[in-house]
This record gives sequence, structure tokens and C-alpha cells, in this order.
Amino acid sequence: MAAGDFQTYSTVVQKEGAFVFVALPFSPREVWGPRPRFHVTGTINGCTVRGCLGVFGSEHFLRLGAAWLRDSGVAPGDSVSVSLALEGPQEGTMPPDVTRALAKNKAAKTFFDGLPTFYRKNFMRSIESAKRPETRARRIAEMIDLLAAGKREK
Repeated sequence: MAAGDFQTYSTVVQKEGAFVFVALPFSPREVWGPRPRFHVTGTINGCTVRGCLGVFGSEHFLRLGAAWLRDSGVAPGDSVSVSLALEGPQEGTMPPDVTRALAKNKAAKTFFDGLPTFYRKNFMRSIESAKRPETRARRIAEMIDLLAAGKREK
């Protein structure tokens, strides 16, 4: 499946102590590919949700915060419909020159894949705002160098 594909399923909201979450019935690594972190967006019972997936052993889950629970009307024990996809620029939606540059540097690609959406979008905005091809190429090269060094931004 492509990185931007939504995974839709039904589940029950679970609670352990003060920790409220929905478990994923699939492996994000198998569906979206390996990456250090999975930042997701989607809906639970039609209410927008986003966050970073947690992992316990081999099980993945999305933690639900107190404010989200209050505003959504969802509570532990409720049966819910969940629809989740990776958030932000993904390989399938990026320009080919950026995708090629990331494919050539495994460390940069792995770091990029694990970045929160904010940082991925900032890199893409910088590249897309270049007016000349040589500026665009230079910005892509700078991005790869920064990512390979484990830096989120300039």
C-alpha cells in the first residue's frame, strides 16, 4: 500500500491507568514501510485526530489525550470507527528529484521518514519556493546533508 493510504477499522477505546488509546490491528511497518516513528492523521468516529503512534512490544497504538476525549465525546469502552494515514509529505507525493535524492542516501531518508510533519513540510516549502533550477538543486543537496547529519532544520 502507498504511504498516504488510509487504514480504516473498528475497535474499542482502551484504558490502562490514566492512559487512553486505540490499538492498531495492523503493523504500520508492513503497511507504510519501516521508519523510526509514525506520525498519523485521520478520524475516530468522524472527529479529527493526529499524533505519533506508540509501540508496546510488537503492538502499535494511538494515545488519546484528555482534551481530545473531552471534545470528541469518546470514552474508554466505546466502540469506534478509526481511519488513519501517515501525515505530511510522503514519498509517493513528493517531486521525483527529491525522492531520488532521498533514495541515494539511506541515513537521510530514514531520518526524513521519522520527522514530524512540521519539519518535512518546511524542507519541502524551501525546495518548492526555489525559482531557478540550480537553486532548487542546491536546496535539495543541503536538505540531504542536514538530514544525513540528523538535523531537523538549518
